[in-house]
Amino acid sequence: MHEDATVRELPLPGLALGDVVAALEARYDPALAEEWDAVGLVCGDPEEPVRSVMFAVDPTAEVVDEAIATGVDLLVTHHPLLLTPVHGVPASDPKGRLVHRLVRAGIGLFVAHTNADRAPDHGVNDALAAVLGLADVRPLESVAAPETDTLVVFVPVGVSDQLVDALSAAGAGVIGDYTRCVWQTTGTGTFIPGDGAHPAIGRLGHVERVPEIRLEMVVPRACRAEVLRALLELHPYEDPGYAFFENSATPSRAGLGRVGELSRPVTLREFAERVATSLPATPGGVRIAGDPDRIVRTVAVCGGSGASMLGAASSAGADVFVTSDLKHHSASEATQIPGPALCDVAHFASEWPWLPVAADLLHRDLGARVEVAVSASPTDPWTWQVGGDRRSTPSTTDTARLHSAEESVD
Repeated sequence: MHEDATVRELPLPGLALGDVVAALEARYDPALAEEWDAVGLVCGDPEEPVRSVMFAVDPTAEVVDEAIATGVDLLVTHHPLLLTPVHGVPASDPKGRLVHRLVRAGIGLFVAHTNADRAPDHGVNDALAAVLGLADVRPLESVAAPETDTLVVFVPVGVSDQLVDALSAAGAGVIGDYTRCVWQTTGTGTFIPGDGAHPAIGRLGHVERVPEIRLEMVVPRACRAEVLRALLELHPYEDPGYAFFENSATPSRAGLGRVGELSRPVTLREFAERVATSLPATPGGVRIAGDPDRIVRTVAVCGGSGASMLGAASSAGADVFVTSDLKHHSASEATQIPGPALCDVAHFASEWPWLPVAADLLHRDLGARVEVAVSASPTDPWTWQVGGDRRSTPSTTDTARLHSAEESVD
């Protein structure tokens, strides 16, 4: 080979869209979504290959333009395109037009909304907490962990691995981010086949001793029937020995909002500056309600519209609550009672930190077989501002001028 020869970089092999969707739903379980929500695959052929994925907060026309220009195969957004029921998607309708454009360009659309809000570890609220520097983070409002049982089954040594694989495929053996989790011990099983038996091992009326493995696997209660079906189909015994034991409830890391601690106390003024520099800049900026010199140690956050979590933030002992879309009366009433200071940011800005987190996670989960990117299109609907008081707090001069004006009126 000549020294100046170059080797062309081969394209990524990609994965079927269905496999990418499965990886996304493994992290952002659709079961965590609100009943009214519309999450999952909006358009796209599960058999088509995906080599590149773009993440955005909103499926706006500008984001679709960017996806088409970039040539991605899948667009993942936080907010749904079709949240309310529709009877059709004609191209004459603004949202229908976006569906047509995506389909013509061969781009799938996937939505992770309230399931991404509640998701543990890598969801919208964990990302917001992380970018603001919070530690010891926990949900403001926890979601109950799925009910589970422990399956105990005895199986001959030679077929134990096959049975574990089958039980895992049916949903058993999942603990956190780990799959195929199983406890195994070896012993000797004894039995006497009766006159009406058709034993796979042993003779009628004789004591049989068989080297066996005792398997123990956690089983989500919702998967019990499917796991039992897999066990009975593969187990070599005519009447296999097994039992399900109910597990005690375990705490869940999933839930709405997050509360955590700063590494060191700061004033509310300093914390507000941190929020402003940590989140994307928007015309609305950051609005604060509270004494700028108040000391902040414990911080509660809720990405998106979080007014309903004000009570939870107060109960958690938060010194400040960071969220979006607080209405006048909600904020006014909250400032009249003991509780956290308020930090209101743009809805788009509060959810944007999730994008690079989700993109990096998908890239790693799929073994770098797909490229990932975060949309460069800001989707905050507010584009500019006129007037308004941009000062964080009135200065001494401003206060004196105000008093002077009041005296003149008197």
